[in-house]
Amino acid sequence: MLDRWTSQWVQSPLQRLAVGLARRRITPSQVTVVGFAIGMLAPMLLAFEAYSFALLTIALNRLADGVDGALARHTGTSSDAGGFLDIGLDFVFYAAVVVGFALADPAANALAAAVLLFAFVGTGSSFLAFAIMAAKHRLERPHFTHKAFFYLDGLTEGTETILAFVAFCLWPEHFATLASIFAAACLITTTTRLWGGYRTLKSHEAIRQERT
Repeated sequence: MLDRWTSQWVQSPLQRLAVGLARRRITPSQVTVVGFAIGMLAPMLLAFEAYSFALLTIALNRLADGVDGALARHTGTSSDAGGFLDIGLDFVFYAAVVVGFALADPAANALAAAVLLFAFVGTGSSFLAFAIMAAKHRLERPHFTHKAFFYLDGLTEGTETILAFVAFCLWPEHFATLASIFAAACLITTTTRLWGGYRTLKSHEAIRQERT
């Protein structure tokens, strides 16, 4: 929901970082992989309840996630392969963070973590399923021109997920409540994406049939 606005705010600083990395001949894929490796420290830190350090690794992972795309555009090396790697590792990272909180306090957090992972499957599958169909029908991306994939707007997107992770780290004793609320929002996103995606594709197919 907030991505269309936050993406505009962060483009300038990300571009400056990309210029510096390009001078050092660092590739977008290298940024993606290093950012993922840093992010995967988060579940281990969370398991030991080192929440401040976990939050730092989460922030660095998200920074890398923005920089790799800016670097690809700056160097003219944007590719489907890079976009695939980026989004694939993102989903693994998101799930790993939730597992980290479950490991920190299984008795209090495991059920809420499982529900949130279930909700993530919904948002992720609806995201990717529509992206596949959008590419097949060559649909444009009016609100997210910097993204490698087309996807429908939703109540919970990248910005909201980052804010949720920050809240989890700042108030870990309330993880179960916060995760349950966020899971409910993710399920709303899944529902609206499935309905919106179906209607969008159905309408597009109807227009194509009228033209033939």
